[in-house]
Amino acid sequence: MNKNEFINALKELNIKITPLQLEKLETYYNLLIEENKKYNLTAITKKEDVYLKHFYDSLTLNKIINLSNQYLCDIGTGAGFPGIVLKIIFPNLKITLLDSTEKKCKFLKLVISELNLNNIDIINERAEIYSKTTREKYDIVTSRAVAPLKHLLEYSISLVKVNGYYIAMKGDISKDIIGIDTYETKLGIKEESRLSFKLPKENSLRTLIKYKKMTKTSTKYPRKYTEIKKNKII
Repeated sequence: MNKNEFINALKELNIKITPLQLEKLETYYNLLIEENKKYNLTAITKKEDVYLKHFYDSLTLNKIINLSNQYLCDIGTGAGFPGIVLKIIFPNLKITLLDSTEKKCKFLKLVISELNLNNIDIINERAEIYSKTTREKYDIVTSRAVAPLKHLLEYSISLVKVNGYYIAMKGDISKDIIGIDTYETKLGIKEESRLSFKLPKENSLRTLIKYKKMTKTSTKYPRKYTEIKKNKII
């Protein structure tokens, strides 16, 4: 996806990107490629692929929720996807970037400094530990993490305010949703909407699932990582 294709694709997401935002994305791309030489941030390095699979893909979140003036937490953000991209395009978002890898957090600090981004914090911590002590704080929690949906829900839902949302950004969810009803009941959430679509050009499947938090999360969630891995909620 070249720049013109990117700009046109964003129009279909109801996003009108400014020259300054394009400039920031370009700087972000250059930082990503340069720092990726030092340590692994992403396997996707070709410019057209970064614009499609990282930048555009991150912004598809706008398909399913209003991002204006929200407080958002991006779990397992890695090199900043979707959090950094969302902050560039929606500057009035307040964002927390959460990742357990120190080197990636160091990269995020560099990007935030170089792009002069405000109201964006970095937490270097495992998700299940951070969400054990941080309760009902965010309007929106999201992730593009490759962990099973069941795990992501348990990691994330205590962070969400009552009547707030957790949004999973996934691919094929046919296996992910097996037995998910039990998790929804135990965690006090309900699926409000689900949207499947294909990325432009390469036509790979994407699925957004929006869960609304109906009640406060029991203090027994999230459990320890070893218990979460067992894929059984009690």
